[in-house]
Amino acid sequence: MSAPDRSRPDRSAYRAWRTATTRWSDDDVYGHLNNARYFDLIDTAVNAHLHDATGTDIRRLPAIGVVAEVSCRYFAEMGYPRPIEMGLAVERLGTSSVIYRVGLFQGDADGEGALACAEGRFVHVYVDDTDPARRPTPVPDVIREALAPLVV
Repeated sequence: MSAPDRSRPDRSAYRAWRTATTRWSDDDVYGHLNNARYFDLIDTAVNAHLHDATGTDIRRLPAIGVVAEVSCRYFAEMGYPRPIEMGLAVERLGTSSVIYRVGLFQGDADGEGALACAEGRFVHVYVDDTDPARRPTPVPDVIREALAPLVV
């Protein structure tokens, strides 16, 4: 097995995009984006894409995606007042799980914003929402169809 690519990704590594505004309260005492806000952005990029791409309320599906893992690698500082562009890609679309990569970019796409300031890894495991034990179940077809174009 080869080692994962740990280099700083550029915009070509992602397939879907959305923009988030920053707020004064997003910055910490040191004047850069608070660590917790990165995780909010990663979660928003994934779930907003699922909502928009499926046209359905994903919380109402019989199989729901629960977060099994989330992490973030930091490359450069971000902060208020500049917007953040969030790139989304699917690293792996399995039977009952999905591994996403979310790139966070700030700045001009042809300049300082060409490389990710951070990259999140986000894992959903689909479970049967009607089962009290919430056992893993296949990714719903509507989700699979929405994510197939994002697989890299």
